Amino acid sequence: MELFWHRRDLRVADSVGLAAATGTGVEGVDRGPAAAVFVFDPDVLDHASDVRVRRLLDGLAALRDDYRERGSDLLVARGDPATVLPRLADALDAERVVWNRDYSGLARERDAGVRRALDAADVEREAHHDAILHDPDAIRTNAGDPYSVYSYYWKKWTDRAKDDPRPAPTAEGLVDADALAAAVDPDARADGGASVERVAVGDLPTPADLGFAEPDAEIGPAGTAAARERLSAFLDEAVFTYEAERDYPAKGATSRLSAFLKYGEIGVREAYAATAEAMSEAASDARPDDAPEQVEEFQQQLAWREFYTQVLFHNPEVVTENFKTYEEGIEWRDDPGEIAAWKRGETGYPIVDAGMRQLREEAFMHNRVRMIVASFLTKDLLADWRHGYDHFREHLADHDTANDNGGWQWAASTGTDAQPYFRIFNPMTQGERYDPDAEYIAEYVPELRGVDADLIHEWHELSPTQRANAAPEYPAPIVDHSERREEALAMYKRARGEDPEE
Repeated sequence: MELFWHRRDLRVADSVGLAAATGTGVEGVDRGPAAAVFVFDPDVLDHASDVRVRRLLDGLAALRDDYRERGSDLLVARGDPATVLPRLADALDAERVVWNRDYSGLARERDAGVRRALDAADVEREAHHDAILHDPDAIRTNAGDPYSVYSYYWKKWTDRAKDDPRPAPTAEGLVDADALAAAVDPDARADGGASVERVAVGDLPTPADLGFAEPDAEIGPAGTAAARERLSAFLDEAVFTYEAERDYPAKGATSRLSAFLKYGEIGVREAYAATAEAMSEAASDARPDDAPEQVEEFQQQLAWREFYTQVLFHNPEVVTENFKTYEEGIEWRDDPGEIAAWKRGETGYPIVDAGMRQLREEAFMHNRVRMIVASFLTKDLLADWRHGYDHFREHLADHDTANDNGGWQWAASTGTDAQPYFRIFNPMTQGERYDPDAEYIAEYVPELRGVDADLIHEWHELSPTQRANAAPEYPAPIVDHSERREEALAMYKRARGEDPEE
């Protein structure tokens, strides 16, 4: 018997580690059956949020159902994995613990502790590369260094062969539910699996059991079936206009796969293979001539995900520190009132406020709008990017350490391959360009519904009387963009050791 430890891979299909543990699709290798476990680690929960715990539990419920459909179940434990896993391996008489690697600093520290504990308990262990298509060490510069410029990384990424998806295990490769129940302490099931270092069969805790509240945001569906449905719908139509329409939040032209990929509810090999098939079909059917290029533009989003993963892998300190060092340091303004208004979506800049309110309502934000609100916080409010990163980590269901950190440091001009400090988004121009009819703004800012789009995009130029007549409940801009742009340029020049007057 083998024990498979789920973490950010809440699926049974296209899992490298689970396929290995069960012997699925591996000829000439006698492996399995395997029992599956998820461990609620207090150290990981210390970095969690209400939104992400709720989304995690939804994903675990879907995973549990997938095991039950195969006659097995999901073991659920809470405690230090370095303590839980050796004890569970002993209770199950499992000869090996198998898992898929995670690449954050916290995950690597956790896994090192588990390896030591299993070695001490004389239990074999095995870790597999699974979360991304290419290992963080696999793509390097010709000099052997990790890449810090995406465009060069992408050229090598796109030329590398991609592994095929792994098949899902059958019932024969899994320990049946009755055997799991017989192997664990039946009293552990009484508290929903929330007791420290105790194991339950299939019983998931509530957010309250884990010390969290039910979020107010409406969180979308979870699980592999929902991920596949979403991917299929996207590849049927929207992907073929992806490059042209993805920046327009009202069009709904993005994949909305980010949360499914974050929790590993669909394998990245399966997702990539589906895009490759769509690209092949596009070249041979009645799609526009540029359809394959549109699909490739979406594949670049998968590559960006892997680029930021390798940045984090080689530079774990970027979670709290600037990747790019400024000679004199950046003197952030960090005005508490302005930051609070940004979080509430009450800045008086409509596209910014729409994004921040979408975040609060849906635990999600359109990617173009993420860039706009990040630029506004760092370049208009002159606030440290870490305020924004922390807020996103608290409220995004799809929060991914590598992606979010990379995005925030890009906007703040402190990261790898970052936007130059002198390129500063104008929030009004961005709103007019990417939401010309103010459809997205009106959806999330009810005070502006029924207001002419031209007035919305000219909000910063209207007189107090004009604003009061158009939308009396919506605030005036809390800062003047033109003035703050000049302050931002001066701030960065000082940080670079330059004379801001020059």
